[in-house]
Amino acid sequence: MRISVIGCGYLGAVHAACMAELGHDVVGIDVDERKVAELSAGRAPFFEPGLPEVLQRATESGRLRFTTDMAEAAGAQVHFVAVGTPQTAGSHAADLTYVDAAVTGLLPHLADGDLVVGKSTVPVGTAARLGELVRASSDGADLAWNPEFLREGFAVQDTVSPDRFVYGVPAGQPGERATALLDEVYAKALATGTPRIVTDYATAELVKVSANAFLATKISFINAMAEIAEATGADVTQLADAIGHDARIGRRFLNAGLGFGGGCLPKDIRAFQARADELGLRSLDFLADVDAVNLRRRDRVVSLAEELVGTVSGSRIAVLGVAFKPDSDDVRDSPALDVARRLHAAGAHVAVFDPEANATAARLAPDLDYVADATAALRGADAVLVLTEWPEFRQLDPALVGELAAHRRVVDGRNVLDPAAWRAAGFEYRGLGRP
Repeated sequence: MRISVIGCGYLGAVHAACMAELGHDVVGIDVDERKVAELSAGRAPFFEPGLPEVLQRATESGRLRFTTDMAEAAGAQVHFVAVGTPQTAGSHAADLTYVDAAVTGLLPHLADGDLVVGKSTVPVGTAARLGELVRASSDGADLAWNPEFLREGFAVQDTVSPDRFVYGVPAGQPGERATALLDEVYAKALATGTPRIVTDYATAELVKVSANAFLATKISFINAMAEIAEATGADVTQLADAIGHDARIGRRFLNAGLGFGGGCLPKDIRAFQARADELGLRSLDFLADVDAVNLRRRDRVVSLAEELVGTVSGSRIAVLGVAFKPDSDDVRDSPALDVARRLHAAGAHVAVFDPEANATAARLAPDLDYVADATAALRGADAVLVLTEWPEFRQLDPALVGELAAHRRVVDGRNVLDPAAWRAAGFEYRGLGRP
């Protein structure tokens, strides 16, 4: 099948490459000439495990190409819209400028029978509006909504072998035809038994934001319990283990620490609440508290660093990890980078090392001292902060760290270190919600 993908950022580039990997003929379209040039050369403009190999195979096979010319979408049967939906300036609402521009720009190139498929995370009600626009442009063209559920670090796997597909389609025969086309796109994954849910536009739009809101709530819940644990001397990690054995709750996403960040969860829960407000509903008021708990964890890590070193100003702080999560170079709304910037603003010399995110972080926070490896960050440090749970930081040897650092002080911002081992090596250890 011939497919176009409009928008070749993180979501679009991964989707385009994976669709070609599945055997489709794909054209990726983006307005950014530099990005198009990188992708055309088979190079990913961001870090994502597995993507460079898929991208290179797809471009070399001739099944995948990239362009800035929207007219190249003509002839494709299915057109995926995968552009960003950032927060509106001065508001938490989603900015639909790029989605609207992508669909409007695509309209002149649609033919009867074409299917436009939304992948972007949008406020409920968007698909119905855009569906009317698409149908008005051509007697036979239509629109479906097919939300993405990518985890950064696992995006290739989540695209070619997801845990479910959701199709939001119009009623009646147009919906049946849209379903058949999407089934053809995802035939290989469906053949392995991947669940498929076919529903209406509004439900499909709500799936992604509802899932993100639930995950954010679960993370903030255990971080709220960490606050209680700190006040009472309890251990939040053991608490999480105990309640996680309850099958109704589960252990995943019950890891207390610095909190969530990235380009999805913070933005999506704020936009979701804003949409509820627009609908005159108070159903999602609790998400403001979810957001507040999450942001308080950053304050707590800064205060723990201050407790250890006494005076932050003039101190050398080693920050290990600034990506919002491991296996990513994404620093959008990264709690780790936020903490590093706050310590720098307080007068600390902040030496930063992240295995993949040094360059992306430097574009947002150029005043920090980015070093080539963990050893350089640790040397002469008055305190060590582990803020992203990369495997190499989980496996740090406390004795070796103690030899490099000026003082044996560590803040475990992700609760991934063994407190007993670090204390046995002479470290003052501070975790979140741990005695």
